[in-house]
Amino acid sequence: MQIVREMKALSAALQGWRGAGETIALVPTMGALHAGHLALVAEARRRASRVVATIFVNPLQFGANEDLDAYPRQEAEDIALLEAAGCDLLWVPGAGEMYPAGFATTVSVAGVSERWDGAARPGHFDGVATVVAKLFTAVRPDLAIFGEKDFQQLAVIRRMNADLGLGIEVVGAPTVRDGDGLALSSRNAYLSDAERRHAVALPQALETARDAIVGGEPVAMALNAAKAQMAKAGFEPIDYVALVDAATLEPVEAPGGEMRLIAAARIGKTRLIDNWRVQLATDKI
Repeated sequence: MQIVREMKALSAALQGWRGAGETIALVPTMGALHAGHLALVAEARRRASRVVATIFVNPLQFGANEDLDAYPRQEAEDIALLEAAGCDLLWVPGAGEMYPAGFATTVSVAGVSERWDGAARPGHFDGVATVVAKLFTAVRPDLAIFGEKDFQQLAVIRRMNADLGLGIEVVGAPTVRDGDGLALSSRNAYLSDAERRHAVALPQALETARDAIVGGEPVAMALNAAKAQMAKAGFEPIDYVALVDAATLEPVEAPGGEMRLIAAARIGKTRLIDNWRVQLATDKI
């Protein structure tokens, strides 16, 4: 696996592959890799000739009181994992490479970025859209793989890609979960043993709400029950639990079409997010 830290070396490697007619898949990450990230690399390997991964802890998507400085960093371990997974190139830009002196441009995606995590974390999705736009511009991949766990992020990136006419296939890969159902996340490392045991209440609450909605229970009743189940397990505060349209992320009151249950809440000092696909039996025909 080639490791590059500067744009010039990245461009040289990509030029050679494109000249040979090879397709390129991009897997953007912030490092602290786990099995969920490696599943993205595996999906990229299946879909493209070459796989480029990135590690960059993007300061623009962290708020003033968030965990930028504490965010887990383990570059040596990440390199070993990516090599074993068959990644062809790892780009590890520094902050100065991504945001040189005088940098003054921000990408903002209206609509899908404004509710939910957009409201709970002001400016977060502007930071995500800006860094992903820069990664897309630098690598110019044929496709890019993102995990569905960060479902609103995926929707924002898809909207940006379509609106700017970038022509990149944005692929959402299914959430990878531990044996008890908790979605894998780099931030799970923050959980104490007791918090980790109770954290499984988040996916369990969403699964229960999914079954209730599919079974005909009113949406508001199912969402309130999910919040109560999470609160009983120690989640406080609960930023949101909502049933939304999978494309627009607008709230859904009358179920139908492609939907997602989405949630974000804190247990102890750790903020966790998750989502669950919802589809009525009548929509499967």
